[in-house]
Amino acid sequence: MMTRDGISATDSGAALCACKGIRRCLKCDILKGTGQLEAKEPKIVHHFLYDPETRMADHIDAEAPSFPFPGVFLRKSFISEEEEKNLICTMDRDAWNESQSGRRKQDFGPKVNFKKKKVRFGGFSGLPALSQKLVLRMQQEPSLADFQPVEQCNLDYHPQRGSAIDPHLDDSWLWGERLVTINMLSDTTLTMSVEQGLPELGLAEEVQVAVCLPRRSLVVLYGEARHRWKHAIRRDDVRGRRVCSTYRELSAEFLPGGQQAELGAQLLNISLSFVGTPI
Repeated sequence: MMTRDGISATDSGAALCACKGIRRCLKCDILKGTGQLEAKEPKIVHHFLYDPETRMADHIDAEAPSFPFPGVFLRKSFISEEEEKNLICTMDRDAWNESQSGRRKQDFGPKVNFKKKKVRFGGFSGLPALSQKLVLRMQQEPSLADFQPVEQCNLDYHPQRGSAIDPHLDDSWLWGERLVTINMLSDTTLTMSVEQGLPELGLAEEVQVAVCLPRRSLVVLYGEARHRWKHAIRRDDVRGRRVCSTYRELSAEFLPGGQQAELGAQLLNISLSFVGTPI
């Protein structure tokens, strides 16, 4: 049973969470104990803030020069308050499945084994009907005119679960150039990072760029922000229930002229039927 805040009625029980490996949530901390976490030496991190108007990364303490930060497109107020309300209401009619690091998810996409590079249809029946008009609206943006999503993942974050997502790069074998996300219910911060620093700017230690995501905004990652910079949502930046929908397109291998173009066409035909239910 799900409460109005997206918290399961079993959250306070003894059921194990879905975290694996080094991933943690607040349930981990309670059930497994925080003592299992390894103490880490403090490290030097250079903190910058992304300015969507100038598309520059500005040093928070002005100790280092600003630098261009390509590969991020942000559109504020992409959806209205009423649309947000209807979207969340529709999503909450379906089950939210336990995911790692205190998240819950709903998947609309093919079954993928990234290690073996295998794709199967499974129960994939397409993107949900509620996304059809959103995709059409995305395509009104010049940078997304030819965007055809083949997968949608809804993620539900909540501070009471210690929700977060670790720094990572999305797969680039199946998923294409642009990652498109709609941020709902609360403002948050997307943390972009390169652990090896930026030697070309004289920054040898890790560099982080905070990208503020307003409620009801749309953000697109592409280019360097997609392939060089890892992205994450830190636990401290989830201050209320947050739901996001991330849409992914196919890579060149699955598009016309690619080695798996036929499979890609089949996946897109299913995806863009917009009659899907969560897998």
